[in-house]
Amino acid sequence: MIKQFIINAFGGAPLWVKIIITFVISILPIVELRGGIPIGILAFKIPWYWTYLLCVLGNLVPVPFILLFVKRVIEWSKGTKHLKKLGLWLEKKASKNTPKVQRFEVFGLMLFVAIPLPMTGAWTGALVAALTGMKFKNSMISITGGVLIAGAIVTLIVQGALGFLNFMIQ
Repeated sequence: MIKQFIINAFGGAPLWVKIIITFVISILPIVELRGGIPIGILAFKIPWYWTYLLCVLGNLVPVPFILLFVKRVIEWSKGTKHLKKLGLWLEKKASKNTPKVQRFEVFGLMLFVAIPLPMTGAWTGALVAALTGMKFKNSMISITGGVLIAGAIVTLIVQGALGFLNFMIQ
């Protein structure tokens, strides 16, 4: 349904517009590269290797900002009337995944980000890393590794190499 909407809306657009849309989709929380790769390859017919690169880079764009600023943003939001619930929800979300990540720290965070399922990507991984106090460098290495793996898995699924897993992208 979303794929068809995007094809109808942007199917006739120039390649550079399709590239920007694919990149931006990969930046978005929840959707991330799990949405960008199928759109780039299947809807826009961008070669898989360019789509993979675009989506990995797009997925990594918000990570350093999340790692550096999310604690301050959450604390600020908890002090406001209208955003308090959002701040508490984000803390709860991170604390729910914290034991999984802390058990194996760097490797655990990479595996958590690498699993291409909703709510396990770079955004959530960066949130967990920031709120658990992981070092910036270790967090970036782990999240980058996880994004590279997730991108490879999603690309293989979309290309049909892991056809038995196609149920995940429908």
